[in-house]
Amino acid sequence: MADFLQWLILALVQGLTEFLPISSSAHLILASKFAGWQDQGLIMDIAAHFGSLLAVMIYYRKEVAHLLSGKDWPLFLQLLIATIPLALCGLLLAGFIDANLRSVWVIAMASAFFGVLLWVSQKWANHSKLDLKKAVYIGLAQCLSLIPGASRSGVTMTAAMTLGLSKTQAAKFSFLLAIPAILMVSIYGGIKLYQQPQAYELSGVLTFALLSFAAAFVCIHWFMRFIEKIDFVWFMLYRLLLTALILVVWYQ
Repeated sequence: MADFLQWLILALVQGLTEFLPISSSAHLILASKFAGWQDQGLIMDIAAHFGSLLAVMIYYRKEVAHLLSGKDWPLFLQLLIATIPLALCGLLLAGFIDANLRSVWVIAMASAFFGVLLWVSQKWANHSKLDLKKAVYIGLAQCLSLIPGASRSGVTMTAAMTLGLSKTQAAKFSFLLAIPAILMVSIYGGIKLYQQPQAYELSGVLTFALLSFAAAFVCIHWFMRFIEKIDFVWFMLYRLLLTALILVVWYQ
């Protein structure tokens, strides 16, 4: 029962924060630390991300179908090009990041710094057209999301709005860009799970993914419905408050 409660809380945290620009990884790590739970580890993080992957694919099922059918080749190419930098950085730096950057200090500083950038970037949000060059810049910015606390959706939306895309355009491209990004992480996790099946309970992994899926789908629907009305100052203030809370709790 205790394990299920932990899975429930962490899956809801993951699902609700994956597509908001506030860093799901930071919240997963912090929730475990606040509750005194052992870090759920990379595989459970990946299970939660896989649930979020299913949510965004179902929510954008028409766009996904068009991409897979070859009917929207420009967008497919933009997503592909924007994914390459993250794939390379993840391949080269995943071990270092997991061993050295999943710390409270890194989370706090990244949360504050990238929160301020998010708020500032919205003043450039317009209705500029997405093109291949802008996709490259957004893809390079996405590499920063490997830092816990930065937020993948946050840094990609920040880059997109800085380049003149509207909030809605930025969020939609960011969410579609999550598909290859989370898919790569899920494949990596699947390989790890296959290599060490005794280290993880399969029912727990599946439960985690399902709960995360439900929370993420609701979050995407809500966020896209109200995004143009939302002032990103609230996300910045939340992230600054989160930073202050972290520093008070851990460094008092």
